[in-house]
Amino acid sequence: MRHYTSVDIYDRTYRFGVRILSLVKAMPRDVAGQVLARQLARSGTGIGSNLEEAQAACSKREFARKVNIARIEARETHYWLRLARDAEVLPGQRLAEIIQEAGEIVAILTAIERSSRSEKTE
Repeated sequence: MRHYTSVDIYDRTYRFGVRILSLVKAMPRDVAGQVLARQLARSGTGIGSNLEEAQAACSKREFARKVNIARIEARETHYWLRLARDAEVLPGQRLAEIIQEAGEIVAILTAIERSSRSEKTE
């Protein structure tokens, strides 16, 4: 039950997770940096892992539920990235592109979830 967009969201979220882990490695070792690092590592890699689970879904309803969880993780990751920028844990210019990417992933997952839910009722 694999859904595709013009850019394969599964590959995109995997690459996003790799970028998040690289960013986490660069976080300062102080309390703020470590709190943000843990939160980002968990939510940023959770997006792709939930989409992987969605691929194995037994029903459209289960697929939509897993995509929704991935969307929630993406929104959370977007939040933590903005917090890292605004708290000046990392330079804003270093985070600008990945914050934009997180926002785009949220939008794509929202569209996939809506589409899968509307297919369920048709």
